[in-house]
Amino acid sequence: MNATVPTADALRGALAGLLDGLPPKQATAAVDRLIANYRGRTPTDAPVLRDRSDVVAYAAYRMPATFEAVRAALDALADAAPDFTPASHVDVGGGTGAATWAVDATWEGPRDTTVLDWADPALALGRELAQASGSPVLKAAAWRKAVIGSGLALPTADLATVSYVLGELTGEARRAVVAEVARAAQAVVIIEPGTPEGYLRIREARDQLLAAGLHVAAPCPHDGTCPITVGEDWCHFSARVSRSSLHRQVKGGSLAYEDEKFSYVAATRFAPEPAANRVTRKPQIRKGLVLLDLCTREEGLRRDTVTKRHGPLYKAARDVDWGDAWPPADAE
Repeated sequence: MNATVPTADALRGALAGLLDGLPPKQATAAVDRLIANYRGRTPTDAPVLRDRSDVVAYAAYRMPATFEAVRAALDALADAAPDFTPASHVDVGGGTGAATWAVDATWEGPRDTTVLDWADPALALGRELAQASGSPVLKAAAWRKAVIGSGLALPTADLATVSYVLGELTGEARRAVVAEVARAAQAVVIIEPGTPEGYLRIREARDQLLAAGLHVAAPCPHDGTCPITVGEDWCHFSARVSRSSLHRQVKGGSLAYEDEKFSYVAATRFAPEPAANRVTRKPQIRKGLVLLDLCTREEGLRRDTVTKRHGPLYKAARDVDWGDAWPPADAE
């Protein structure tokens, strides 16, 4: 992990002051429209960030949550590919660059970074925030306008990220983007909202990546068919996001945090070392026992009951988080 690069606190610091001069009602209206799109209630296959007010609202409200979700997915990739350190990164539909900040918080540089988006205002603000980051990698990133969809042509890269983009696209454009990142990158990480619809897009992308010859590194412990029955459940995870005063200004809320629900897949051209089991729900801690819902390599979905008689495993179970590998290496 790179201890010298921007953190979530640094990102919030760079975001401070963005709303100066933007009327609160305008910012709130932009946030409400973006949330409706995020939840799938607005038409797709069009740029979501249309002007400066949209971009500022997005950056203030969504960048910290996107950063934490992407970083959680990247951490899982890093665990499954401990020898992998990307020297180049392309962020497809990267908007204001939250995923580039997350990559920079996961691996040491140097690294060539390219952010592609179809919204000039997003690219401009992303470049502005990158210059305030203090990170040589982010400051040197290339911010380029591109149509995200059919006809997309990517430079080859060690790592490609596609975060919260597929839901904006038609089915044809979505499949074209996934095909292109599969062709161009050694490792691919795709993140979508942790909704049933977002999960279905990730499941489709996972199948497409496997068909293109990649291997699943996370969250799945296998390359086989997802054991979840569509319509009965969906695979998603949670990342804790601290709410800043800026965040409360644009959307309100009394809690000092929120939980960002997301679905993701990380896949590689090389053979990864995926977890043997993945915790797929928040662990249920009860007196003397912990209930763990797992996706397993050999048995599909399974619930484990870990009690005090399991010794070190019981302590590990009390500390394990939703989305973690199970069991931890130091508890086996």
